[in-house]
Amino acid sequence: MTRIVLALGGNALGKDCREQRQLVRKTAVAIVDLVAEGFEIIISHGNGPQVGMISLAFEESHKPMPFPECGAMSQGYIGFHLQNAIQNELRKRQIEKKVASLITQVVVKEDDPAFSKPTKPIGAFYSEEEAGELARKNPAYCYKEDAGRGYRRVVSSPKPYDILEKDIICDMFAKGHLLIASGGGGIPVVEKEDGFFGVDAVIDKDFVSALLADIVDADSLVILTAVEKVAINFAKENEEWLDRVGVPEMEKHMKAGMFAPGSMLPKVEAALNFIKGKKGRTALITSLERAKEGLAGETGTLISG
Repeated sequence: MTRIVLALGGNALGKDCREQRQLVRKTAVAIVDLVAEGFEIIISHGNGPQVGMISLAFEESHKPMPFPECGAMSQGYIGFHLQNAIQNELRKRQIEKKVASLITQVVVKEDDPAFSKPTKPIGAFYSEEEAGELARKNPAYCYKEDAGRGYRRVVSSPKPYDILEKDIICDMFAKGHLLIASGGGGIPVVEKEDGFFGVDAVIDKDFVSALLADIVDADSLVILTAVEKVAINFAKENEEWLDRVGVPEMEKHMKAGMFAPGSMLPKVEAALNFIKGKKGRTALITSLERAKEGLAGETGTLISG
């Protein structure tokens, strides 16, 4: 059986609980379609809008919550919605498969330069004027334009180095369970003399998904996003959608600045990191709706070594 790590983008989730409960039903159908095809799956997901919403809610109540705890909360409620919807879809199709969510801690380095240069967008989109007003109210916050979609708060995004629960993940995966892990990039922790401790940051979910795929020795990393394929010269007259691409060509496009930071760039970087780890690996970038067709080689951008 083909083992895949499925990295869900924000379009598979929702901006609030009500919207998310509705969206994950469609997400569950797409995931169970893959289970029915015989794929062994671990699911990861983002949490940018959700963790921003959680943090803002506590701030407005005048009882700010540390970011590691906000990340844990987002893992919990997103994981609940996903596993509940997937369980119901599996039951509907009479597929005997167990699904569970795992609160996951991801190790980062305390001296990572990312801590002094926030880049990871979280929370809602704002106009330039709204972002400026919010920055004046909260001088410690930084807002940046996000891939032409508006302004969002950005936080530090260190690189992941290890997953503390990796043995549990590998054991559950080996037993054939469908697992939701490393949600929102995992809860970032640093190692000190007396143990591991959470830090204020959000790790990019695509980088953690690549690390997770490497740890479980997956055959393919599948990154699901809002578009069916990766494009170069995106939104320009000479826009070109990529089908099957080798690592050297993708690296050339990346060096030429073809992919937007905070959007497609981390997806491409994560895909290349995973592929380079072992011969024979592939990565697929496509939309949730076309995941089944993408894995059948009918669409999406397939990157190979």
